Amino acid sequence: MARVYNWQIGREMSYWYPESRPKRQFAAVFDTNKCIACQTCTLACKTTWTSGKGQEYMLWNNVETKPYGSYPLAWDLELLEVLNGGRWNGRTYEGETIFESAPAGARVLSWRPAAEDYAYPNVGEDDCAGQVDGGAGFSLPHMAWFYYLARICNHCTYPACLASCPRGSIYKRPEDGIVLVDQGRCRGYQECVKGCPYKKVYFNPMTGTSEKCIACFPKVETGLQPQCFVNCIGKIRMAGYISRPEAARPDNPIDYLVHVRKVALPLYPQFGLEPNVYYIPPVHVPPAFLRQMFGPGVDDAIETYRNAPNDPDLAGLLALFGSSESVMMRWARRGDEIVGADDRGTPLVRVLMREPVHVRPAFDRLYQITRTNCP
Repeated sequence: MARVYNWQIGREMSYWYPESRPKRQFAAVFDTNKCIACQTCTLACKTTWTSGKGQEYMLWNNVETKPYGSYPLAWDLELLEVLNGGRWNGRTYEGETIFESAPAGARVLSWRPAAEDYAYPNVGEDDCAGQVDGGAGFSLPHMAWFYYLARICNHCTYPACLASCPRGSIYKRPEDGIVLVDQGRCRGYQECVKGCPYKKVYFNPMTGTSEKCIACFPKVETGLQPQCFVNCIGKIRMAGYISRPEAARPDNPIDYLVHVRKVALPLYPQFGLEPNVYYIPPVHVPPAFLRQMFGPGVDDAIETYRNAPNDPDLAGLLALFGSSESVMMRWARRGDEIVGADDRGTPLVRVLMREPVHVRPAFDRLYQITRTNCP
C-alpha cells in the first residue's frame, strides 16, 4: 500500500493507490441548522436519476434524522463499533482508518448491508434522544434533541469504493474529482457497495452493475449546481471547489468556510477517506455526539457559527446559500451587499444582508378599510 497525506486527520496514512489529486476538487457545504427534512432534495434526485427498473431502492440523496435515523440501517454504527469510535490527539487522528485496519487479504475494513437494511428509508424520522414532557421548556443545548443530516456521495479524495473495486471500474475525474463508475468495466462484484463506509454505492440487479451519485456532472460542467442543491427549500447547500489547506483562497466560498473559518467539517474523518462534503454542525446537539461524527473541531465550529451575527463576512457568505443556480467560485462583501461570482470574477448574484422591510398600517385611509393578516 502507498503512503498518502490526509489533511483531515493530520497525518499520513496507508491507501491502496499513490496520492493523485485532481486539477480541482468538487466539494460542498451543508448547513445542518437550516435543514427541515422536507425531502425535496431526495425527490429532485430520485426523479432525475433513479426512476428506472432496479433503482427503486436507490437514494443517491437522502435525509436522515440523527441520532436514530440511517439509510441503510446502521450504516455508521457498524464501522464505529469496529473502530471503537477512533482516538484523536488534538487535531491528529491516532486510531486506524478503514484502510489501515483492513484484515489480511482485504483492501478495506468493510461490511455489506442486507437487502432488508434498505427497506426503511425513513426509519427514526423525527425521533429524538431523551424525553419531552408536556409543558417542558427548552434552553440550548438540551438533551431532548434530534437533527437532520442530508447525505450525498462525498466524492472522497481517497474513495474506499475505488480502492475496493477489483475491476478498476471506479475512477475520479481528473478535471473535478467527481467519483464515477465505468458501467462498461463493472461486473457487479459489489465490492464497492461493501467498501464504501457511507454506503453511497448501490447495486442494480436489473443491469448487474453498481451505480452512485454523479454530482450531476452534466450540470456542473456548464457551471450549474446539482439538482439536490438548486431544489433545496431550506437553502442549506452550496457547491463549489475546495483547495488544499495550504493553498486556500479566502475569496473561494468553500475554502473560506472549511479552511479559513473552519465552520464546516467533514463527515466521519476518522474513516480516512478525506470526504469532500462538509457540514456546519447543529448548535443544539451534545458536543460528544458531534465530535464522534465530525471530528475534534466541532466546539470551535459551533462557537464561530453562533457568533455569525457579529461577523458580517461569515453572515454574508451564509446568505449566499441557495441564492443562485450557478456554482459560485468567488465571493466578496461590499458593505451590506454580498456578491457571488464565477471564476473570472463576473458577478452571478447579489444578496443584501438586510432585506428592506415595509410595515403596512392596519387601517388603509385611501380605501377606508382595516387590513387583516389574511393573504
